[in-house]
Amino acid sequence: MGHKEGASLAFSELRKESQDLYNRIHSIAEDASFVDQVYRSYPRLPLIPNMRCGAWYTDTDTASNERAYFKSTDGHTGNWSFNLRRPNLHLLSLICAHAGLLLVDSTRAGKRMPDALSKTVPIWCAVINRAVLKSTSNMNVNTDADAWNTKLYTPPGVVSAQEHDQIEQKLDGWADDLVASFYVLPKLQYPLRPIWITPSTTIFPKFPDTDAERRFYPIICISASKQVLDGMERRITGFAYIQGSGDDHELWSMGLTPAQFWKHKQTLLHTNRNELPTLVQVLTSSQNTHSARTDLNSNASFHPTPIQHVHGRLSICTTHDVSFSLDNEFAVVYLTSTEEAPPALKDRPHILYIQTPQGKKGQHHFLHSVLPQAIPFIFLHLQKTRRVCIACETGTDTSIGIALAALTKFFDDSGEFCGEHEYERESVLSKDDIKTRLHWIITSCPQANPSRTTLKRVNEFLLSPPEFLFSSQKSVSPSGASPDAS
Repeated sequence: MGHKEGASLAFSELRKESQDLYNRIHSIAEDASFVDQVYRSYPRLPLIPNMRCGAWYTDTDTASNERAYFKSTDGHTGNWSFNLRRPNLHLLSLICAHAGLLLVDSTRAGKRMPDALSKTVPIWCAVINRAVLKSTSNMNVNTDADAWNTKLYTPPGVVSAQEHDQIEQKLDGWADDLVASFYVLPKLQYPLRPIWITPSTTIFPKFPDTDAERRFYPIICISASKQVLDGMERRITGFAYIQGSGDDHELWSMGLTPAQFWKHKQTLLHTNRNELPTLVQVLTSSQNTHSARTDLNSNASFHPTPIQHVHGRLSICTTHDVSFSLDNEFAVVYLTSTEEAPPALKDRPHILYIQTPQGKKGQHHFLHSVLPQAIPFIFLHLQKTRRVCIACETGTDTSIGIALAALTKFFDDSGEFCGEHEYERESVLSKDDIKTRLHWIITSCPQANPSRTTLKRVNEFLLSPPEFLFSSQKSVSPSGASPDAS
């Protein structure tokens, strides 16, 4: 075997080992023990996973039900951003109530902490602090405005002085954009300040327990994974530790989710390497069977997330949350990649079932078929004073796109339904109108995370000439879009 072939084989074996399910879940368990150690040092602070990776490291019995959405891409060098599509303002009330926060994430080989913790969160803290100062004429804080700390703090040895300075120059512009947006900032008694803890931290910092001594709210960023050479380190207990094992779980998890991991943690960790894949297949298949059964036959009460600015006339949920014991108060747009409608959806005049293919084909379908079907259906039922719920499989992307289009077309700036005058708005719609209505959604649904492609298609749908909009419209399916639906 030549040198090149040998190196290729070695690399292939390392890659196989890094994707090994047994190695991954045991690595996650080791990192989760460190996270629990930090949590026990700050028991009064809520523990929040940064999605998606952070959920693998936070015990569902101790973690808050809230989730954070700080993306590493908003902290990538040269691409720094305070993203108004991910403002994370829902965390502020929690921070004020508990005088701080524990935020959990991890990163793969090559870094001590993810960019989300080293740069995105510091940007967020500094922008929030500056926006509060800019938007509060009478500072209701325990110190005067001159002492209100708006500095940017980044972890030494992780972010260079040059990069720090480049980020700092952009903070005021981002703060101005936040103040000018639809979002309403709560009154903060103290500014936010990021603090970092990693497995290499030897002494955990202490913070004042009383308001008299407090000077800031600590946002404690926990980087869960130990930094190891080449991202892998062998353990005497029989597994290879993989740094950042919770990342890119689609590549290794076989469908296992963080919630399933924590529910069955002890069983998973005590199963040998050869039997583990079979166990995971059983767990995930039983979960899927249960989900399908409850989706079709649920009599549970229906509680979608209402968009508050329009008084709950539109709401969002996942397809799993849809109850088929709906009364006439609700109409539902049901979006799924499933080829056939569930039996319970058939002959339901208030439910519009639309298949949404995945990938590039799905985005073309979204513009030329999904939106042209969904929008008239929504308008019809809003006119009949029904509430309309839009459900997709995640409740974060496609459903958000349809809700955004409907909000822009059918509701004025004050959130009132335009009724029969909605088409008069078409000639004056702008990207700012769309952006504002996206902020309405995110305020009520912080988990909303529409892709750039989905937002682009919504813009095309709303801002293109009518002949383009409806030239490809297909007839609405019998499940609920007929004009005479009552």
